[in-house]
Amino acid sequence: MDDRTRVLKSGDTFAVLNRYGDIEDLGFSQFGLFHAESRHLSRFTMRLNQQQPLLLGSTVREDNAFLSVDVTNVDTALNTPDSLPRGTVHIFRSQFLGAASHYEHLRILNYGLEQVRLALLFQFDADFADIFEVRGTKRARKGERLEDHVDGCAAILAYKGLDGVFRRTRLEFSPQPTSLTTREALFRIVLEPQEETSIYTTVACQRDASTNGGVSFQTAFRALKRESEIARSEGCDITTSSESFNSWINRSSADLRMLIDHNPEGPYPYAGVPWFSTVFGRDGIITALECLWTSPHIAESVLKYLAETQATQEVPEQDADPGKILHEMRRGEMAVTREVPFGRYYGSVDSTPLFVMLAGAYFQRTGNTSLVKEIWLNIQRALQWIDTYGDVDGSGFVQYQQRASKGLVQQGWKDSQDSVFHADGSMAEPPIALCEVQGYAYAAKRAGALLARTMHEPELASRLDAAADELQAKFEEAFWCEELGTYALALDGRKKQCRVRTSNAGHALFSRIASPEHAKIAAATLMEEHSFCGWGVRTVAACEARYNPMSYHNGSIWPHDNAIIALGFSYYGLQDYVGKVLEGLHEASRRVELHRLPELFCGFHRRPETDGPTLYPVACSPQAWAAGSVYMLLQACLGLSVRGPERQICFTRPRLPHNLSEVRVQNLRVGDATVDFLVRREGTSAMVDILRKTGSVEIVETI
Repeated sequence: MDDRTRVLKSGDTFAVLNRYGDIEDLGFSQFGLFHAESRHLSRFTMRLNQQQPLLLGSTVREDNAFLSVDVTNVDTALNTPDSLPRGTVHIFRSQFLGAASHYEHLRILNYGLEQVRLALLFQFDADFADIFEVRGTKRARKGERLEDHVDGCAAILAYKGLDGVFRRTRLEFSPQPTSLTTREALFRIVLEPQEETSIYTTVACQRDASTNGGVSFQTAFRALKRESEIARSEGCDITTSSESFNSWINRSSADLRMLIDHNPEGPYPYAGVPWFSTVFGRDGIITALECLWTSPHIAESVLKYLAETQATQEVPEQDADPGKILHEMRRGEMAVTREVPFGRYYGSVDSTPLFVMLAGAYFQRTGNTSLVKEIWLNIQRALQWIDTYGDVDGSGFVQYQQRASKGLVQQGWKDSQDSVFHADGSMAEPPIALCEVQGYAYAAKRAGALLARTMHEPELASRLDAAADELQAKFEEAFWCEELGTYALALDGRKKQCRVRTSNAGHALFSRIASPEHAKIAAATLMEEHSFCGWGVRTVAACEARYNPMSYHNGSIWPHDNAIIALGFSYYGLQDYVGKVLEGLHEASRRVELHRLPELFCGFHRRPETDGPTLYPVACSPQAWAAGSVYMLLQACLGLSVRGPERQICFTRPRLPHNLSEVRVQNLRVGDATVDFLVRREGTSAMVDILRKTGSVEIVETI
């Protein structure tokens, strides 16, 4: 079975289809039409004359709005009266999502010289499986599968969940099928030479008394087309001298819009399809940081929503404490019935300091004091959490230990159970203080100090700056491993170093907690062959005990991780390293389908004879922070920062890798001003040309 997928998403509805535009009934696989974390279609296949058609082409349009599939008939046996040579009939399938519905238009055309008789059969079913069930979680019991029925030209499939919610899938066909049951719709079609006909299907995902799905195909199509045109005309536009790089940027931009638009929480980027199509605190924050220089409105939405959902009390079964920022939000049946703890779950040690980091970075980018005032109390509560609940033993470091019985054991961004270990491969015992989290806490204190001055609280600002200085000194003493040339992955519950070379050390450069001397040594270690495989920096170096290039967190390559590392390199003037990371991921994007970088891929060394990176089989694609990585990588290369309060766009040691000679940015906004500029490579450096400027903004360049 061809498991290559096509993904469509609109709000909290998404579809994972195969290249034919079908949903194959493969049990607990990722294929399906999902709404609000329940699978409303587990099968939806089209057969022509009882056979799967021959695939001619299949692609999701560059803006992610439509799936287009071209198929034709295969040879029908010549000893039958209705023999049909291959390639006589063309079927064009166009699919899209909107208003919790899946729409499809089939255009069928006879290119033969004689009349043809066709049997077009749709087969469908709905298992109403919860997304966690699809991922493999076993359930002790399920809700009630209700009686399905046919209503005119529609088939209705129904289920009552253990959460008391009635879920229905309504499949409507136009024109009226020749025959329709609760599992099949059959069309018998007669086409003269060069004659064409159309079939329309609408699959509406309904909850309780919902009656969505009444919008016609044409109305929904026009609305989506208008939205796509508006989206393309808004925002900052980036083009380069490389067509493949432009394809990467365009797909990333479209992925971000798809993961943000129409979500019930507002314009908050969902983490990824299919497994994480919901709000995640850490993912939303990092995506906002990646896109901050081009699209600060994402950060504004993320900050507001996470402030609204900040924990206010201790709830051990949710790993929640006062001031803690959300890890994950779920609304599916298993979350509501607490079969899984993720209805509102706070088991993330880093989302809280990252929240404060983002607030400070957003203010530096925009100068928007009104938002700072709006969430200032939330920022203070987050800072208090860092020093109290985050530091469980008073050591001065932020640590974690699982409390929720069904929650996460590891609570950093590498949250696999086997991701934090010692040099001999033995697991670290809690409470665990991760390397990168101390950097985030340091950066949060610096950001808090900046915001405190903005809020006219100089004493608090001074205390936070002093606390940051103290944390930086303690970090250098406790985490640096001279013989490894890097920072330890973590300290275990006995404050023993996990002396393992990992990508986590690169985050210490990103947060700027690393000393200049150690930053350069750690960067060089990250770019050695055991860590940098040619496509990017591995999560765990190949020389370590638990290294496995096929694992989720112990040797794989994550685009967002590499973007963070690259920006950290740029902060310490290591632009050559930045260029290598950007070049590696650019080459990876050239060799993956649709130029879409997935959540992660395997960490095998880049070999000349391979066509591209080895894919991780169940990676989310699209994934928000993977899509955002290209923007942070460009920012790192250009040494770019936007300073809203000073109304400045700054370039520090800009460089371009050898496969990019120019980068053009249009309509970059700073307050009410806009700038177009061109960065062109000249020898080993790069020059910035201002093409257009409106309003009051200054360009500052440091070579």
